[in-house]
Amino acid sequence: MVLSHELDKFQEKVLNQYSKRMVIVHWLTLALLIAAWFLGESVHDARHDVGATLTGYIVHASVGGTILLLLLAQLYFRSKDGTPSAIGNTPLDKAAKGVHYLLYTLLVLLPVSGMMEIVTSDVGKALLAGDATILPKKFDGVSAHVVHEQLVNVLIVLVAVHLLGAIKHQFIMKDGLMERMSLRRKG
Repeated sequence: MVLSHELDKFQEKVLNQYSKRMVIVHWLTLALLIAAWFLGESVHDARHDVGATLTGYIVHASVGGTILLLLLAQLYFRSKDGTPSAIGNTPLDKAAKGVHYLLYTLLVLLPVSGMMEIVTSDVGKALLAGDATILPKKFDGVSAHVVHEQLVNVLIVLVAVHLLGAIKHQFIMKDGLMERMSLRRKG
């Protein structure tokens, strides 16, 4: 009887919260996304001020690559650890699920488009030559650059929608949904 009760408590925790490693990856991904955005803005500003460095591009690209690796880790952890069941089945709940899928998609497309931007512009040449003087001042005709920038804009909108949904659950609905992404365990 005691073992059955402990198993029920364990299953309730598993069904109501994400695993600790998924929570860590989620918040680390957010921190790195913020860093990547600031680094990207810094590289953009430096390029226009003719002060761009190879280091700026390398660090920005490294953070983007790390985000992609974290996404792959998160998908692996989801398959191994499972996820809590949906709280509801309303159209907004379905939209929230769609936002999550779009976020995952963007977290793949952004690093890929960034890599394509490097490969299809003089950034790649500058990195291979180790010469910041050949870094492009403009990205005229580099469609990967346009795609990368537009994907960043879409990501900002989706993150805002995700954040507004979290705020709605936390402060309006008060349904405890945010506790799922907490390292603090219930029970």
